[in-house]
Amino acid sequence: MSDLYDAFEMSPVPSPGPDAVPPEPFHGIYGMPAFVTIPTTDLAASVDFWTRGLGFFELFTIPGTLVHLRRWAFQDVLLVLADSVPERAPAVSVSFACVLGQIDGLAAACRAVRPGSVSADSPRDTPWNTRDIEVTTPENARIVLTAAKPHDPASQEARNLAAIGITGPTTGRGDNEGHA
Repeated sequence: MSDLYDAFEMSPVPSPGPDAVPPEPFHGIYGMPAFVTIPTTDLAASVDFWTRGLGFFELFTIPGTLVHLRRWAFQDVLLVLADSVPERAPAVSVSFACVLGQIDGLAAACRAVRPGSVSADSPRDTPWNTRDIEVTTPENARIVLTAAKPHDPASQEARNLAAIGITGPTTGRGDNEGHA
């Protein structure tokens, strides 16, 4: 028995798989456990990219000052008007979960809204069993959209995870008690 709480039922992220369906955008108000604040010199251009490219929606706006954006529950971004933004994307990135079926569409939408915004090596598969796209926003924020891939016990990714003590599910969510 583990003394860690299995909080998967709180997460809006669906189980990985080719038929995974993203949750509906969450319009409710809650105490945000974490959020990202991104300075921008052009709120309208930033909102346009984040909504049409990255799939966020405007939760609320304080005109000329701040726009609160959201995708799924707990994926909150505050765009804040600033005098300047960094000239280059920082080494630090922020990642937002999505499902595999969204990766190609999100990459295409970002490329359509802002050519050159998606890294040349995107989408890419990671050693920890996700498929990611890396996007640079108009404010030079580095955003990673990440989707878990279905667990394949015969894959190199499964072997990578098993090597550090993380075993794959046998029947679904919550089957990893040995690791927890």
